[in-house]
Amino acid sequence: MSTKKPHGNRAATPGAKPVPPQTPRPGTAPSAPAAPDTPADGPTVELSRRRLLGTVGAAGAAGLVVGGAGGVIGTAAAHGDAPAPLTAIGTTRVPFRADRAAHQPGITTPLQASGHLAAFDLAPDADRKAAAALLRRWTRTARELMEGRAPAHDTAVAADAGPSSLTVTFGLGHSFFDRTGLTKQRPGQLDPLPDFSADALDPKRSNGDLWLQIGADDALVAFHALRALQKEAAPTARLRWQMNGFNRTPGATARPMTTRNLMGQLDGTNNPKPSDPDFDTRIFVGRDADATWMRGGSYAVVRRIRMLLDDWERRSRTDQEKIIGRRKDTGAPLTGGDETTPMRLDANRPDGLPVIPANAHARIAAPETNQGAAMLRRPFSYHDGFRDDGAPDAGLLFICWQADPLRAFTQVQRKLDRGDALSPFLRHEASGLYAVPPAPESGGYVAQPLLEG
Repeated sequence: MSTKKPHGNRAATPGAKPVPPQTPRPGTAPSAPAAPDTPADGPTVELSRRRLLGTVGAAGAAGLVVGGAGGVIGTAAAHGDAPAPLTAIGTTRVPFRADRAAHQPGITTPLQASGHLAAFDLAPDADRKAAAALLRRWTRTARELMEGRAPAHDTAVAADAGPSSLTVTFGLGHSFFDRTGLTKQRPGQLDPLPDFSADALDPKRSNGDLWLQIGADDALVAFHALRALQKEAAPTARLRWQMNGFNRTPGATARPMTTRNLMGQLDGTNNPKPSDPDFDTRIFVGRDADATWMRGGSYAVVRRIRMLLDDWERRSRTDQEKIIGRRKDTGAPLTGGDETTPMRLDANRPDGLPVIPANAHARIAAPETNQGAAMLRRPFSYHDGFRDDGAPDAGLLFICWQADPLRAFTQVQRKLDRGDALSPFLRHEASGLYAVPPAPESGGYVAQPLLEG
């Protein structure tokens, strides 16, 4: 596609006024009027109810902007009518850099329906200058795609769609610093994760010099971004591994709610919330960090966790709830209340045993039992077919965000490794740890202060 001749939303003009959502199809819930929200330092934006229904857990809607990509579907043009507008899902745009926070998108952005994770290794002859040029290309392309514009030499895969909440997030692995001669600038938070007894890691699907996280509410939009960025990598970097994931589509539930994983459990109930007073200090690197280029960034731990679903589904619902420590239908703790009710870890049954078993997953992972350690879980489910024994090759692409992996993920995982009732039903098959710098200012590129400092 030529960028001179726009085709649908992938070449829409940035800043165009958002179009109203379509009248719902028969049998679908009508959308409520969008609520205006006027930031003190920015233009008026609208949050649609349909998009808000995609909010999952406590990931929050920080940095979310609706509209701004405009555009239409041209199916009515052949009849001489005005083209039909995109639905709210198609027009929703997430800014590459939020006005009030320098964090990259895809961290506090509400979970999207479709996701891709990929890691790349720099080519043997690629140096620091080549890595900088690649990140410059990637940043430019990600900005264009997230605004709903088609990059040069576009494949037209997503030509009829709007940005659909597309986010692209970039990270740097431990090995990136050796490959670029920046070993002295590597932060201690990127020290390799320790070995855990439940690990059965495939090194070919772990780690990597560079990491991409792509999410969108339309599968073609997500694939389009993956393909564009993969092509941009050549010849500087080659693909090391790539994984595909999914979540519920926004609006699939009657109300906003925490997503469910493939075990049927609500996943992310105890996530820290952006409204928490200590959220930023737990999730994002502070202004006093020694690695100045990481201030405002975060660290992502990525794990491919296969679920032994046949074994899990043979357990009774009562057993499953004891293993987790929460009710399966509502996510409420076994000590009562609803999903958001705090667990009463000191509550005992008449026989003296704890209501929430001592090895229940929710108890062992709780911040209250880990010296306040917390991480922001933002996973995707995956299904890669069936194994030779007929069991589904399915589970969780676990992604968690924190300011310091040693004090968050590693501390909690060590405790889970010693006696979590859920562990027998899981297999950790791939792993990665990545430094995710803050989003660059207009005209800049990701990790520019590191590479040009």
